Parts: sequence; structure tokens; C-alpha cells
Amino acid sequence: MGFLSDTVEDNGGVYFVTAFSGLFAPYWRDDARGCIVGLTQYATRGHIARATLESVCYQTRAILEAMRKDSGTELRRLRVDGGLTNSDQTMQIQADILDIEVVRPEMRETTALGAALAAGLGGGVWESEAELRQIAQSNVTAFWSHITEEKRAEMLKGWEKAVERSLDWA
Repeated sequence: MGFLSDTVEDNGGVYFVTAFSGLFAPYWRDDARGCIVGLTQYATRGHIARATLESVCYQTRAILEAMRKDSGTELRRLRVDGGLTNSDQTMQIQADILDIEVVRPEMRETTALGAALAAGLGGGVWESEAELRQIAQSNVTAFWSHITEEKRAEMLKGWEKAVERSLDWA
């Protein structure tokens, strides 16, 4: 999907709400259905691919915003891992949408790394948790927002409009 989304600079006004079984946290709407909105004759496969990647980032923002409201704590950094983090473009989109630092480790499958580190600590390979923190924090790539607050507000407004269009189908 990355090669397609790399062919466009933005989503071209296309939004993809991936509500195939409703919208879960923080929306909790089981009457929502998946939809692609904003299509025009100028929309390309690249725009749809980009909208698909963006949908993950918008949903991440919605969950983090709910967590912020519940906890009263501002998030300053998001540490990411897993397969989707292999995409520099997706990580940059996430940073743009969140307006915070997004930090990706060199070792992106951190669940497996954590199990290996815990086994090594238990087996005496490492002497302290401090040593493990050094390993976990080395070789990271940081992504920062490159868009204006006005552009971010425009993008979020489009997403929320698309979410509204996905509701009341069931």
C-alpha cells in the first residue's frame, strides 16, 4: 500500500472510515459502517491508499484524545512498534495528526524483543533493568509534525465529517 500512497502528496479530500463492524473506542457506535467519502473524478488509487493509512492515524488520535480527557495528562511522545511502523510515511502522518513526537525503535517487533530481554535478565545476561532501558532506547527514529495547526485542523475536520457520514447505517 505504501508504494501507492507515496504517489500522492495528500489524500486529495478522500477519507476512509474503516468501520466494518461499527466504530469502537472511543466512538462506541455499532451502527457505523465502513465508507470512503470525498471521491471525485480526480481521486486516484494513491489517494485511497493514503486515506487508508490516515484512517489508522486518525483513530489513534481519537483514542489518545479520550485517554487525555480521562487522565488529565498531556501526551508528549508516542512510542510505536509493529508492522505498520515500517512505513516512514505513516509515521510522519501520525506525527502530523498528533502534533507530538512519534518514536520508532530500530527493532520494530518489540514484543519479541521484550521476551528476549526478560529471558536474558532472568538468565544473567544482563545485571539490571537499567541496562535493558539502554538497549530499548538506542537506535530510534523520531518523527515530528511538519504541518501547520491550520492544516491539522482542516484534516481533522474532514475526518470528523467522514465519521459522521459512517453513522446510522444499522
